[in-house]
Amino acid sequence: MSRLRAWAELLRLPALFTVPGDGLAGAAAVAARPDRRTALAVGCSLCLYEAGMALNDWADQKEDAVERPHRPLPSGRVRPAAALAAACALTAAGLALAARAGRPALAVAVPLAATVWSYDLVLKRTPAGPGAMAAARGLDLLLGAAATGGRVRPALPSAALLSTHTLAVTAVSRQETRDGTPIAPLAALAATATLTRLLPGDPGRDRPSPFRRHFLPTALALNYASATARPYLHAALNPSPPLTQRAVGAGIRATIPLQAALAARAGAGATALGTAALAALARRFSKRVSVT
Repeated sequence: MSRLRAWAELLRLPALFTVPGDGLAGAAAVAARPDRRTALAVGCSLCLYEAGMALNDWADQKEDAVERPHRPLPSGRVRPAAALAAACALTAAGLALAARAGRPALAVAVPLAATVWSYDLVLKRTPAGPGAMAAARGLDLLLGAAATGGRVRPALPSAALLSTHTLAVTAVSRQETRDGTPIAPLAALAATATLTRLLPGDPGRDRPSPFRRHFLPTALALNYASATARPYLHAALNPSPPLTQRAVGAGIRATIPLQAALAARAGAGATALGTAALAALARRFSKRVSVT
């Protein structure tokens, strides 16, 4: 059990619940009903996400030995070679699933995998780090669009909104192990307010009911805002590691209501509600294993 827990910590298993909504929101953006190819794209996303988690800790061994000695690698509970092997195997599995979903999906999955590896090995500690992480989330949404509908252009606005949220969270996370400044959490708070305003979408789009046209996207947008506003504000008022880590965790979990709102603004009410239901699971499991 201790070994399983170590791997759960390494792979940040509660954060997995933030992944399926990417592909589902991408499918909704191209007005396509989720199907087998969507499921394959989501499987690819899960594999690449977990590959990134394992690779992240493998690349951060020296830093974690000083700042996070309790993590699985520096504590010796997981061997570094095993973490690297897991990252390679999960990447290969993800690309294989994308290939099964079709050529358009593979055309997005390859740069997505390259972005994940580039971020962990090269870009993370550079000014380009937050942008690379944001690009990875945007590509993940486009993966669902490409797999399900064979095209990505209609999904670009949704990918941009998701990337903006990810950029803000990643910028905050860069100071979660040290005392920082209020600039990043304040910027994240402003980004949240802007996204909340934009999420209800274009009121001119043809939707069959007032619930799907207005109420559901607005309710999910407000749910997204409520999930992040207070933690970001607390981190801005006191940018200490504990409050910053709490803000980062809230930002990661808030990806789920954001994805649900993106699906709702595209008129996919059932997909939006199914995605939103993942938030309760993420909260429950994050009490046992940290998402950051």
